[in-house]
Amino acid sequence: MTLLTVDNLTLQFDTDEGRITAVDGVSFEVNAGEVLGLVGESGSGKSVTAKSLMKLNPGNAIYTPESKITLSLEDETVDVLSLKTNKSLRIVRGGAVSMIFQEPMASFAPAITIGDQMVEQLVLHKKITKKEAKAISVDMLDRVGISDAAKRFNQYAFELSGGMRQRAMIAMALSTNPKLLIADEPTTALDVTIQAQVIDLMKDLVAEFNMGIIFITHDLGVIAQTADKVAVMYLGKIIEYGSVRDVIRTPIHPYTQGLINAIPKLDDLDAELTPVAGDIPSPLERPSGCVFHTRCPVAEPVCSQQVPDMTAFDANHTAACLVAARERSAA
Repeated sequence: MTLLTVDNLTLQFDTDEGRITAVDGVSFEVNAGEVLGLVGESGSGKSVTAKSLMKLNPGNAIYTPESKITLSLEDETVDVLSLKTNKSLRIVRGGAVSMIFQEPMASFAPAITIGDQMVEQLVLHKKITKKEAKAISVDMLDRVGISDAAKRFNQYAFELSGGMRQRAMIAMALSTNPKLLIADEPTTALDVTIQAQVIDLMKDLVAEFNMGIIFITHDLGVIAQTADKVAVMYLGKIIEYGSVRDVIRTPIHPYTQGLINAIPKLDDLDAELTPVAGDIPSPLERPSGCVFHTRCPVAEPVCSQQVPDMTAFDANHTAACLVAARERSAA
């Protein structure tokens, strides 16, 4: 079952320097029980895309008329971008859609206990009493692996370790039984052992609740362990999309190839790291043609003039690269 459909999402911001395009023609789908990995460098538009799904971008955000985000639930279909009031937006802000943010300390109110915050959101989204909300919250804290959950319920965020705060954030996001979970770099600030525990936890949650997950990260190693499909973003555009096996093993776009080549090789610890050359351009100075051509090692003159379309290279593997498309046609 297709849970979320994003079609031609284009998002711009009005700034003092002018109008900039942060997301440009992005399209993808997420099914129930599926993990979609959204990868790319900082500034590629991953988090802005995710926030669009909950209409959390600031007031200067402009969605173009052709942009469409559709959430398909069992009893209704929600046109997300048509939601205007705070009440109507509850379905995508903690109801059917929940989000885990990168830094829990910035998400939990420091002067309110973890439990009070969990209860408040449950009472807001469900017709239950505070006593029932507390029981659900303690149970969810326990299910995500927090020891002595009843005690942690009454503690503040600063009293918990980094890994425990992240688990508490996951518990809070899951307590409303969302259909879609957005995880915005949930493992970035954690050490590797806690990272592994959080990744295993999210796999278990997908299996148990049959929810869809959008996992945002710049770490392809994490994506390889968690995702079913992966979308590679660069400067607001998806430039490669497919099953995680296809994209990791046979990357087509030079940018994806560069990201994979930049991963340290455990079988050759003396090998030099191979970074992607150059820096991601400012959205105020978007390159013409293919947005990656200014850093691309195989760019040709046409790449600076023509915007590449997404081309199917396999049944479930597409990429936007003029050079790769031409080579495929010639083969």
